[in-house]
Amino acid sequence: MTFDPQSLRYDAQGLIPAIAQDQHTGAVLMVAWMNADAVARTLQTGKVTYWSRSRQAFWIKGETSGHVQRLVDFRVDCDRDCLLVVVDQTGPACHTNRRSCFYTAVRDGVEVELMTPEA
Repeated sequence: MTFDPQSLRYDAQGLIPAIAQDQHTGAVLMVAWMNADAVARTLQTGKVTYWSRSRQAFWIKGETSGHVQRLVDFRVDCDRDCLLVVVDQTGPACHTNRRSCFYTAVRDGVEVELMTPEA
C-alpha cells in the first residue's frame, strides 16, 4: 500500500506531532510538528523537515546549526495522529545545545538537570 501524507490525522491547524528518536541509543531527542508538506519533504529528501508554529515556516533540522537529522525510519502510530522519526542525529538536538530537549527530570518534587550543554 502506498503511503499518502493526507491519510494522517492532523489537528485543527493541520499539524501532527513528530517525536525524534536517536537510532543508536533509542533516546527521545525532541518533539516538533509537521504538516502534510513537511511529511512529504522529509520522506522525499531524507532531511527531517518540521513546521515552525512560531515562524509559520518550514525548517530543516540543522539547516542553520549544522546539527542535522538524517531520516533512518519513519513510523506512524496506531491512531495515525502521531509520528516517530528515527534519526541519525549530528550534534545536539536541542536549541540549548544539549543532546536532547528532555534534559530536566522532576524527582521527589524537585527539578533535576540531567545533562549540561555540549561544549
